[in-house]
Amino acid sequence: MSPISRTTRAALGASVVALTMVLASACGPDNSDSSNGAQTAAPTTAAAAGDTAKPGAAPIKLPTVDEIKKWKPEDWEKWAQANVITPAVKGYWDLQKILKAKPVKPGLGNQPTGQPTAPAPTSAAPAPAQPTSQAPVQPPADGGNDPKPALVQMKPVPHPFAKNLNVNGKLFFMDGNQEYVCSGTVISDPANPGKSNLVWTASHCLHGGKGGKSHTNIVFAPAFNSNGALSGGKQGSLAQAEPFGEWGATAGIVSPTWAGEADPESGGPWSQYDFGIIRVANPDGSGKSLEETVGGSVPVWFNAPRDQITAVSSYGYPAAKPFDGMELDHCDGPKPVRRTIDPSRPAMLTSGCNGTGGDSGGGWFAVKDGKQVLVSDTSIGGEDNTWEAGPYLDDVAAKALDYISKKTK
Repeated sequence: MSPISRTTRAALGASVVALTMVLASACGPDNSDSSNGAQTAAPTTAAAAGDTAKPGAAPIKLPTVDEIKKWKPEDWEKWAQANVITPAVKGYWDLQKILKAKPVKPGLGNQPTGQPTAPAPTSAAPAPAQPTSQAPVQPPADGGNDPKPALVQMKPVPHPFAKNLNVNGKLFFMDGNQEYVCSGTVISDPANPGKSNLVWTASHCLHGGKGGKSHTNIVFAPAFNSNGALSGGKQGSLAQAEPFGEWGATAGIVSPTWAGEADPESGGPWSQYDFGIIRVANPDGSGKSLEETVGGSVPVWFNAPRDQITAVSSYGYPAAKPFDGMELDHCDGPKPVRRTIDPSRPAMLTSGCNGTGGDSGGGWFAVKDGKQVLVSDTSIGGEDNTWEAGPYLDDVAAKALDYISKKTK
């Protein structure tokens, strides 16, 4: 999928925003294609990682993946509190804005320009054009790349949705003055069983990446168009299109690796940690949770043994051609293959699916102990729309969920 140019790109500079995010009721684009220090690196509040706050100042160190895995709850809190944003404007998302929101899904792009947080090569000199006698870096046992997966065509979910599919929805947000759309999934909240208000999506649907900032006016519309009111060019109402209303974000967390490294217009090593979570509030002001309202949630399976993920079903609302963004579509594929950009990070799950921009952040489901679980989210895709990839959810993702689950405000 070809990257779509953003209307606004925040400049690099003194911004904590390049590192983390908290949403205090907000909205937000769509999808796209470590260290030897034993001491945990505390989140910093000065400048974008790798940049200098002012002449003569020491560079700000971006925590490595290994360091992030060692973060304590207070480290996640400092990270998140660095980026509190303003609440979404109630009633902002009318039907016209929703229908015009742009899908964004970075493709694999060219050779990534951002530097991964893996240890630097032994030589600081530029890579030679011709191979040398130095042995290439070998990916770890769970890394590497597999042969390209066979193409599976996306299919629309029949109307009305089966109750268990109401956990899927559309995510709307703003990047600058432009409205965008992604997808998301209602996930189970370990600290609030049966009463979750958490939505899983992609980091690029919530944050602008390196030098960028948190998106605004972020809302989640579960079971969007579940009754087909907007299908086939029908002129349904907003209430018909959103049977459970719009749930505004009140808090959230993105991958520190994404926020510190990412070029949101293309895939890169940051895509291997392209996940995000928001907490939402009931639009009618009642205490009834999102999970209770839609009738369920999906637990997240972290560090899933790859040989046990024998099949995946990816869901989302693709909006770029040939799709129109009105249908919840899905690809039911076999065992996902591996795609590695940075071999020091877990290989992405990759499926032969022809989804397009708009399905970013949509959930990837597998079966564990006879039950549906979430194992990834749509992050990047091929320029030819023949495959999509999502992050492997390891300890970093697990700790992010633990943080937002326990956060009460």
